[in-house]
Amino acid sequence: MGNTTIMPSEVARRVHEDDAENLLVLDVRNKDDYDEWQIPESMNVPIYDELLEYDYSTLETQLNDLPENEEIAVVCVGGVTSARAAEFLREHGFDAKSITGGMNGWGRVHRQYEIKDVAGLRPIANRTSLNAVDGLIQIVRPGTGCVSYLVYDNGEAIVVDPSQYIDQYLNAADERDLEIVGVADTHAHADHVSGARQLAGELDVPYYLHEDDTGDLKGVTELKDGEAITVGDRQLNVIYTPGHTPGSVSFQFDDALLSGDTLFLRSVGRPDLEDSAEDAIREAADQLFDSLTRLTNLGDETIVLPGHFSDEEIRPLATPLGKLREEATNELLSYVEAGDETAFVETIVENLADEPANYNEIKQINWGKQQPSGDTEALELGPNNCAAN
Repeated sequence: MGNTTIMPSEVARRVHEDDAENLLVLDVRNKDDYDEWQIPESMNVPIYDELLEYDYSTLETQLNDLPENEEIAVVCVGGVTSARAAEFLREHGFDAKSITGGMNGWGRVHRQYEIKDVAGLRPIANRTSLNAVDGLIQIVRPGTGCVSYLVYDNGEAIVVDPSQYIDQYLNAADERDLEIVGVADTHAHADHVSGARQLAGELDVPYYLHEDDTGDLKGVTELKDGEAITVGDRQLNVIYTPGHTPGSVSFQFDDALLSGDTLFLRSVGRPDLEDSAEDAIREAADQLFDSLTRLTNLGDETIVLPGHFSDEEIRPLATPLGKLREEATNELLSYVEAGDETAFVETIVENLADEPANYNEIKQINWGKQQPSGDTEALELGPNNCAAN
């Protein structure tokens, strides 16, 4: 079995590391599904319906276009039709394997990155042996664009924006002999089911969330602007940054800024998921502009660590604020830097992307207004659409 399948976590590692040139991801789903959501640099041969009928005629016509000296990882929705395609390719001399769990498995992958070696870092005062973001693990879900964090110091850790796969965080803490002493969400998420309440409940530790995003949740330790969460001998400082949601916050940890869905590397958080009426969007965008103005007052050496990414290939996903300013690749941030609130708001209103899949149901779950039912994993699969443009 091991010679016929490949784990999605292995594919994720190779896509973003040196082994990528030795691997072709062949996606056999229908074109519409592929166009909506795919593994980076993959090749689409839309034969899903044919494979359901054990029809390999179209795949056979593609054999001359496939590399003979590369490993081929075949992906479909759940791993069934891709297994058929991979077997057919092996019979024709190719080193082909089926990705376990298909795109469903791809959506569950989590990868850990130490936050270090980021261009532009400076040492923390009086901590010359540590770089500016020592004590941070970034946990990326390449299939969904979601990013979460393990913030730690002196044997203690806070988990920020965890997914529903809480074993990922328990294992990350165990690997480093850390005790998780709290769990926080930067906001009430609309794109993925938060694992914060479950993780905090299992460990009997506080669940931190700003009061304006608590909905019907009980037992939440409500965050306020200017407060701090203690982790070891250091502080995770709360910066209230509403706009994406009424209760969005960012966290500052020494020179690191966990900006949640307020500031991304190439965009900002969309302000329309609470209320899609244009007047409400404009009002939330005004709030977001003020929040971003506050963040841009931080120093150039501040390392921006966002809660999402689109197709950025850098790992870890981390860039000094000064570099974001210099490169000017974030159009909306450039408007903030220029103080042009009108252009900022109009650009958001005119360029909003499709809403995240199932976002209303996900929000209801994360607010405590609805109990999870059925397949909560399937709710969050698909492209990440939390950015404003």
